[in-house]
Amino acid sequence: MFVLELTYTAPLDAVDAVLPDHVAWLERQYDKGLFLASGRKNPRDGGVILAVTGDRAEIEEVVATDPFVTAGMCSYRVIEFLATKTAPELERHRQTLG
Repeated sequence: MFVLELTYTAPLDAVDAVLPDHVAWLERQYDKGLFLASGRKNPRDGGVILAVTGDRAEIEEVVATDPFVTAGMCSYRVIEFLATKTAPELERHRQTLG
């Protein structure tokens, strides 16, 4: 599982101009089953996405296609972790230590 932390590198008015494209990109990732949750940070200096896949290369490829990235609006910090404990609703994503 991955935590994707976005940090804006452009003013908010520029970010907002690209936001509809970013939201459409998010929807495509949800449709693929890749993203579980996402939202703005508070204060609004970026966002956070919770993603599921066992493949870091896949996540990095997906992140590179975010319109915020291609437009130079943000940088990403990709944090990989093992979700060894989850809420019942996320049980299918639970991982074991190998």
